[in-house]
Amino acid sequence: MLGWFKKKLGKKKDTDEPDRVDSVQEEEAKSVAQEAVLPTPVAEEIIEPEIDDSLPAGEEQAVEEESIPSAVAVGEKTDTVSGRPAGEEAAVGDIVEDKRSAKTGGVFQRLKAGLAKTRDSLVNRMDVLFLGKKVIDPELLDELEEILITSDLGVSTTLELLEDARAKLRRQELTDPQALKQTLKGKILLSLEKMSRAAELVMPAEGPFVIMVVGVNGVGKTTTIGKIAYKFVQSGQSVLLVAADTFRAAAIDQLKIWGERTKVEVVAQKPGADPSSVAYDALDYARPRNFDVVIIDTAGRLHTKVNLMEELKKIKRVIGKKLDGAPHEVMLVLDATTGQNAISQAKLFHEVVGVTGLVLTKLDGTAKGGVVINISHELQIPIRFIGIGEKMEDLRDFEPAEFVEALFASSNTSSADL
Repeated sequence: MLGWFKKKLGKKKDTDEPDRVDSVQEEEAKSVAQEAVLPTPVAEEIIEPEIDDSLPAGEEQAVEEESIPSAVAVGEKTDTVSGRPAGEEAAVGDIVEDKRSAKTGGVFQRLKAGLAKTRDSLVNRMDVLFLGKKVIDPELLDELEEILITSDLGVSTTLELLEDARAKLRRQELTDPQALKQTLKGKILLSLEKMSRAAELVMPAEGPFVIMVVGVNGVGKTTTIGKIAYKFVQSGQSVLLVAADTFRAAAIDQLKIWGERTKVEVVAQKPGADPSSVAYDALDYARPRNFDVVIIDTAGRLHTKVNLMEELKKIKRVIGKKLDGAPHEVMLVLDATTGQNAISQAKLFHEVVGVTGLVLTKLDGTAKGGVVINISHELQIPIRFIGIGEKMEDLRDFEPAEFVEALFASSNTSSADL
């Protein structure tokens, strides 16, 4: 989990949070006392539906209300800061994660199932092409090129893969189509692993690790932030969420809901507040309280809107002035169903704010999963997470070997075979 994120050795986590004011401690004590008399939740009955960014705030609350525990209001400078005592952060989440993993038949099988449409589009079409073929001829290579391009690997990535194959043919290192398939698989894996190895990040020596999350409207950005926060909590990090998307009241409410679900604090101000000011004040709140990770949500925006993109620059500058080196990660959330359009989005966001990590969501709902390979090759930006479903555990750390194995797996492969 979170293999790209390395916690600095010797950094002491203050779970007791002595720096909080007395009123905060009293409120937390009341909340714990109230929750102590509630019946223990049953993991199978907990429902975690996906939050749709397009829903108004009232509808979101109706969906989530039954399964969300009470939050503790602990704000001073900001209007709303909600969360729970640090000591209780992971107890329920661990139970839910374990129960669900047991019922789904293993994490590899979930990943394999999530990539089914992409596998049909790419690997299964490749298998049909190679069926019964004994030799690799120019016609076969031309048909293979069409399959790769139409599976959203992109033109330049496809040409590089096939050029490597042609070079091996000239050296007589390839003798049959099945060997060609293994060559493509190996080349794809090598490319993805190279990018992942060069992309590890280390927590700063002082202050929290700050992640600024950006993306266009409708990609599932706020939902992704909640799931990332959950991952950090499960890894033993204290997390603060920052609602710097102040244009939509619903966005603030959504982030508060995710804060309650993942048991982390959320800093928010009134709708219409200056996003840069929200981020600045949030760091003021986070530093003396020794949060390990601060995740800043920003407003979804079209990558072609110059004024909105300029605002992202401002947010990043303000964060950097408040905390040296921050944001340590600028994470771009992309919708995999958009295919090659995700490439153009990534390029423009990268030009504006210098993207350092990518999240590909909705891979389970598209046959365009080949864009994962193309993005890594084209942009040389590491992929941090991939989304293959609606549950918490369906936002997966991107592991190149696991991804390629699941993509190329045959229909009767089981997790026991690996």
